[in-house]
Amino acid sequence: MRDLIQTFTADEKILLQYYNQPLSPTRIARLHRFYTETRGAMDDIHFESLGRSEKVDYLLLSNLLAGRTRQLDSDEKEAARLYDLLPFLQVAWNLVEARQRVDAMEPESCASSLEAIRQQIPQNPKGERTVAYLAAQRAEEIRESLREWFGFYDAYDPLFTWWCAEPFKALDKALDDYTKLLRETLVGIASDDDLAIIGKPIGREGLLSDLTAELIPYSPEELIDLGKREYAWCEAEMIKASQEMGLGDDWRSALEKVKLDHLRPGEQPRFIRELTEEAIRFVKDHNLMTIPPLTEEVWRMQMMAPDRQRVNPFFLGGDTIIVSFPTDGMSHERKQKSMRANNRHFARATVFHELIPGHHLQAYIEERNYPYRSIFYTPFWTEGWALWMEFLFWNLGFPQTPENRIGMLFWRMHRCVRIEFSLGFHLGWFSPEECIQMLVEKVGHEPETAEGEVRRSLKGDYPPLYQAAYMLGAMQMRALAKECIEGKGMSHREFHDAILAENNIPIPILRAILLDHPLTKDFNPNWRFEG
Repeated sequence: MRDLIQTFTADEKILLQYYNQPLSPTRIARLHRFYTETRGAMDDIHFESLGRSEKVDYLLLSNLLAGRTRQLDSDEKEAARLYDLLPFLQVAWNLVEARQRVDAMEPESCASSLEAIRQQIPQNPKGERTVAYLAAQRAEEIRESLREWFGFYDAYDPLFTWWCAEPFKALDKALDDYTKLLRETLVGIASDDDLAIIGKPIGREGLLSDLTAELIPYSPEELIDLGKREYAWCEAEMIKASQEMGLGDDWRSALEKVKLDHLRPGEQPRFIRELTEEAIRFVKDHNLMTIPPLTEEVWRMQMMAPDRQRVNPFFLGGDTIIVSFPTDGMSHERKQKSMRANNRHFARATVFHELIPGHHLQAYIEERNYPYRSIFYTPFWTEGWALWMEFLFWNLGFPQTPENRIGMLFWRMHRCVRIEFSLGFHLGWFSPEECIQMLVEKVGHEPETAEGEVRRSLKGDYPPLYQAAYMLGAMQMRALAKECIEGKGMSHREFHDAILAENNIPIPILRAILLDHPLTKDFNPNWRFEG
């Protein structure tokens, strides 16, 4: 199975590189054939003769193929939605894909195709805002692909240049103008506005498809209810901390007081290092897991660029923790907001999430255990683990003061509301503006950081379930810990080392491994991890 997975991974990579026109029927058909052929190779394998680890690999690849196939079906539907606004797509794809195949090129015919594309550009486009936003993105992609197509022949074939230079120049301008028209007229944003938050809601059917790929047998509405339940617990704990600070039940005032406890400019890097060392000691003192010495040695730190902080107002992590803090070029107001958002107590609850025992440790172990399983990546494992560490640190007394607790609770509430606003957005319940307001009102975000979080969540760089995966993945880890530690008598160290050793895979399959469940070819965990 390992060889099959490695071959599949390499072959899929080069197919996606070659068939690089998103939504193209040629690309969709070729990938369908590839996934069908891989499924056929799996059908030739006698499942019962496989070892347990190979059975896990079989189930992982089978689930991945099913998810990939559903995505192709979704791509076909998305292309159909775009044809009214982009009726020229097929002609453009034909040119680009013929160049990729290095088909014989007939210059006069190419010039006619360029003119045909220009003539098909709608003069008075009509459509939904989100569809128009996506169409503008696709139109820009087509424009870039045609530029690459033109550059391949231009000047190398004088007859091509003679026929196509002027039609291409006219088409390039027409596509640029049309993209601006879509953004300004139908989307309602300036053509050069890179900060606008529009998003691409995938609908309930799309969410259910993605949840099926994650082996999560809940509806989006049920998951939103789980998030609300966790939020209620957080709010009750916030009130307790607020009372200890002498502010009664007014936890929002307590939160505002916590935000004012920030460092002076220039002090943040030293503080982050101290927090990293504190977290490592905490893991060791409580014997939570094995920490390879090299992971302590090689983690790095960078400062977040000011423009990037508009999308990532807090920290990012991995082998490098990327730290947000104001710079001298920011406005006075923006400096204050950034310092408030990256105060001592928020940072103390975030650094270990990013480094050790969070993402840095995860990545180190992944590269050394079943590395070929990286293709089965899921944010429920990645972010669920890091948030589970926040749960565990809380349970073991890491927060030493009510201010510390508020810092940890802020992030926990944030992850609860992420479920509600991200799934609600994709269900069509909330606009981006309503998502921002939800973070401000229910979590206590600064408006600017709320906007950055929503922009990051909805702009399309992350899959639709990503933001919900933090809390839901942590809840899966919590339920699994109860079964393994309380039920099987595993120590924390044994449990956590076992999780990391299996690499990044859907947690329901991880559960079957750790609990030694029978593995069958039609394995369907149907695990209701919370009730």
